[in-house]
Amino acid sequence: MAPDVSPALRAVAQGAAAAGALAAGAALGVFAARSIFRGVTRSASPDVSAVVRGTQRTVLAGDGVLLHVEIDESDVPLTVVFVHGYALTLETFRYQRAAMQGKARLVFFDQRSHGQSGQGEFDSHHIDQLGHDLGLVIDAVAPHGPLVLVGHSMGGMSIMALADQRPDLIARRVFGIALLSTSAGGIHGLHHALPLGLSRAFDVLAPPIAAALAKRKDLVERSRWQDTDLGLLLIRLYSFGSTGTEEGSRFVASMVSSTPVEAIAEFLPALQAHDKRESLGNLEGVDLLVMVGDKDRLTPPDRSVDIVERIPGAEFILVPDSGHMLPIEKHDLVTQALLALLDRARRAAMEHAAGGVA
Repeated sequence: MAPDVSPALRAVAQGAAAAGALAAGAALGVFAARSIFRGVTRSASPDVSAVVRGTQRTVLAGDGVLLHVEIDESDVPLTVVFVHGYALTLETFRYQRAAMQGKARLVFFDQRSHGQSGQGEFDSHHIDQLGHDLGLVIDAVAPHGPLVLVGHSMGGMSIMALADQRPDLIARRVFGIALLSTSAGGIHGLHHALPLGLSRAFDVLAPPIAAALAKRKDLVERSRWQDTDLGLLLIRLYSFGSTGTEEGSRFVASMVSSTPVEAIAEFLPALQAHDKRESLGNLEGVDLLVMVGDKDRLTPPDRSVDIVERIPGAEFILVPDSGHMLPIEKHDLVTQALLALLDRARRAAMEHAAGGVA
């Protein structure tokens, strides 16, 4: 007889009610959030819903997973590659995409098992694999010319993994990197993010419970939370600061609710195990921008400070009254900082080319 998993489901629901839904890092909250968000994914405002669609490509990963890629072409000889976070999609950068048209060649892709990309096997759901995927996307759609890499949350971790794996690529072709709301040392011990001291228990119990629920995803998919106001409250609390909006919450909810249960469960241990602090030196010499919201409960500011302290000359922007979803909540400020980074990267690339360096 199959074991009764209802206590586990009740535990997850109770934990989510206490801890909140995580847009980029806490799988238990996301399990509950998927149910909540089914009822809150109505159309967002026209501003958020304005979709830009460029050339669509498919890149084959080494294990056969098909990665969905979108490219907005430009005559500017600089390619910017955007990498989204956990339980999100390339739509994370919708505001930046609209504002940066023509400023550079823009590349967006859904990480494996997210958005429109194919779903990977269990043993491929780790940060190092995401670094390999990012490298393959670059090789396929931007094999030549200067690059700028922009990563949010888990996307920043993917960039760090690429830098660890291919330091030559970083040194030769990357003239700017933006790390938004991310961590070089995993997501362990976020005790201030969870009330009532739940984070220590979360670190220990979340992976096995998430794995068990992934095997019974039909039960998770059938569960529904009817109190949609609670759903929006949770996403506001754990994704945004005091300036978050209902429309922004619905926008994030639509991405989270589309993420497969298996991916949510299987990536959690990878987020906890991620540690690229010792290889951050591979980013030295690159114009590095690090941004984080001062109210970020998922990757708190001290995680960004740790990165900046290890990379001399890195630019650090602490955004007031902001949470984890900076590209949405503070999209104007993020876009402004990215455009400044692009200008510096473009000038550096031109000087590099004028110097005759291969």
